[in-house]
Amino acid sequence: MPTGTTPNGTTEGTSGSAAQWRAGDSFLSMWRGLAPVGRHPESGGYRRYAWSAADLDCRAWFRTQAEARGLTYERDRNGNQWAWLGDPLAGDAVVTGSHLDSVPDGGAFDGPLGVVSSFAALDELHSRGAVFTRPLAITNFGDEEGARFGLACVGSRLAAGQLTVADAHRLRDADGTTLPAAMESAGYDPGAIGPDPERLARIGAFVELHVEQGRALDLTGDPVGLASAIWPHGRWRFDFRGEANHAGTTRLADRRDPMLTYAETVLAARREAELTGALATFGKIAVEPNGVNAIPSLVRGWLDSRAADQATLDAVVTGIERAAQEYAERAGIGLDVVRESFTPVVEFEHALRDELAKILEGTGDTGRPVPVLGTGAGHDAGILSASVPTAMLFVRNPTGISHSPAEHAAEDDCTAGVRALADVLEGLACS
Repeated sequence: MPTGTTPNGTTEGTSGSAAQWRAGDSFLSMWRGLAPVGRHPESGGYRRYAWSAADLDCRAWFRTQAEARGLTYERDRNGNQWAWLGDPLAGDAVVTGSHLDSVPDGGAFDGPLGVVSSFAALDELHSRGAVFTRPLAITNFGDEEGARFGLACVGSRLAAGQLTVADAHRLRDADGTTLPAAMESAGYDPGAIGPDPERLARIGAFVELHVEQGRALDLTGDPVGLASAIWPHGRWRFDFRGEANHAGTTRLADRRDPMLTYAETVLAARREAELTGALATFGKIAVEPNGVNAIPSLVRGWLDSRAADQATLDAVVTGIERAAQEYAERAGIGLDVVRESFTPVVEFEHALRDELAKILEGTGDTGRPVPVLGTGAGHDAGILSASVPTAMLFVRNPTGISHSPAEHAAEDDCTAGVRALADVLEGLACS
């Protein structure tokens, strides 16, 4: 048998610490251990916001799992966490993982399923007696959801050089706390953030497992699928400026109420999305002065829009902006539109995707080739794809619901996802 690294971090032929390795949790026990962290008692959803107490608890959980398996733990300059099997500096590493933060009152699976499955897949490979010939790392990327500072995938964007240090320092949460201040209060050095090309250069392949955020796999009857591409998507802020006034004394004819223009724009977004076959959602709003008996002076709404291709995305956003401008002009409302973030279409590397499809051929429960599907959701894998070869696995979501406490994946499907990820890691990184 060729010389390599065994899953307890030792070189083949050395004694290692098998007892320590066997102390690592199974998927279900890890899942149960992580489940209470950041869960809101009333909504049942998760509030694991970047650099919050819940986020720090998740980070502590990650480190505990890494150290329980004898992996080399480290956090990078941008606060992303890494657990290494083998030499982190050797290069050509196979990396897997996802994120542990959440959207407001999000579900349990979006992000954490990929991290927990990564550790469980490593446990599975240990039980198989797999010998690694390439370094392996499990990672938790910080602030993927962007729930606190309004920008998704901050950790991976910084590492890939897709977010400048100056722009990162300007990020603020709803309370006015800056990203550097939040990092500093959590014990991280905001002065160190920035591009990390040396680290990314050591990665030969990145594979992210994620719960599907749709029903494609449920409709085909497959527990696991492969990603083909991530749709282009972005976030736009619409600022509607009117005139504050008394709700009980101001005649309807005398009002300059930006809420009406915002409401018309929301309806226009739905119409434009239906016409173009795209997706458009106003899911966040801020109102000033935000009084029950006051006509607003400002309504700020955030548009999330996604489409299968760039031309369609351009068409739907242009249509929404045009309609908003027409409504605003008619009502005497000021309007500013700012694009806050944008991610172009991501085609996952075909060679890596085809290699994963070959590895998984015939290993699934259905006996069919693993399905390949696109997604409208953004991921760290999409950000990293510009720097390293990336691929994604999806686990079936029977309802298609995501970013909600109702998000779900069956235990059998989660187990199938762990096995599929273990097969992939074995095919990529083992002798």
